[in-house]
Amino acid sequence: MDIKARVKKLKADIPAIFLALKDRDTPIVAKIFAGITVGYALSPIDLVPDFIPVLGYLDDVILLPMLVALTIKFIPQVVLERNRKQSEGMWQDGKPKKWYYAIPIVITWFIIIVMILKAIL
Repeated sequence: MDIKARVKKLKADIPAIFLALKDRDTPIVAKIFAGITVGYALSPIDLVPDFIPVLGYLDDVILLPMLVALTIKFIPQVVLERNRKQSEGMWQDGKPKKWYYAIPIVITWFIIIVMILKAIL
């Protein structure tokens, strides 16, 4: 599978994971990972900001596919296929604009800053 096909599959899997997050047949562990994955994918704030040369884009290239792959491992295949079919064309006009998807990233950065300040002081 070439890179273009993998990116297209990744774009198709994120809405399916979003639907699996709401699906009652999805196990709790999968819902936790799905929440983290969707939150990170849709968050306007990256863990590593994009203005940092190279590293800013590597998190999107490495971290997001790893989160998607890990989440898919926990979702039962039947549930994932059902949600993939439902999600076809779901976000063609772009991703949803929800501010609360940024909350996990903001909390992560807050914890990092507190830890740094604690180490300094």
